[in-house]
Amino acid sequence: MGMARSNPRGRGERRRTPAPNPTGQVKHKLRFAIGSDFATSCRIQKQIMDEVIRQGFTGPSIFAVRLALEEALANAIKHGNRLDRGKKVRVEAEVTPRQIRIVIEDEGGGFERSSVPDPTTRANLEKTGGRGILLIETYMDKVRWSRGGRRLEMIRRNADGPPLRG
Repeated sequence: MGMARSNPRGRGERRRTPAPNPTGQVKHKLRFAIGSDFATSCRIQKQIMDEVIRQGFTGPSIFAVRLALEEALANAIKHGNRLDRGKKVRVEAEVTPRQIRIVIEDEGGGFERSSVPDPTTRANLEKTGGRGILLIETYMDKVRWSRGGRRLEMIRRNADGPPLRG
């Protein structure tokens, strides 16, 4: 299993380990535990996106994953852990040529999804923030919040990936 650990300077180390899945495709698992730091989250995003590209994702699928991943990490750091560098954000990504599954979990107090204001209402249209969750839910194929809003699981299928088998 791929594992990344934070070193004292906040740089994640990563090991990728391919594992076969039931479709015969190789699934790459990436795992990270990082402090609540935007610079480190950018390095994690790059590693995950490099694997997405290596697995053959193209065009709209790459854009969707990049946007959702960036928003989810920013939310975990800013809103979940409230920029507390002592709190961790855990990230898991499983990538095959057909899809990516990303799980992000923070150590914050959580939130109730239904209490987040709708950014498309007239009162919220001109606000400069508050669209991250909408973007995540729009661009990913499956989104699930759990553990009191501290854990996000999101899946995106590769629009140009190989057909499903059997």
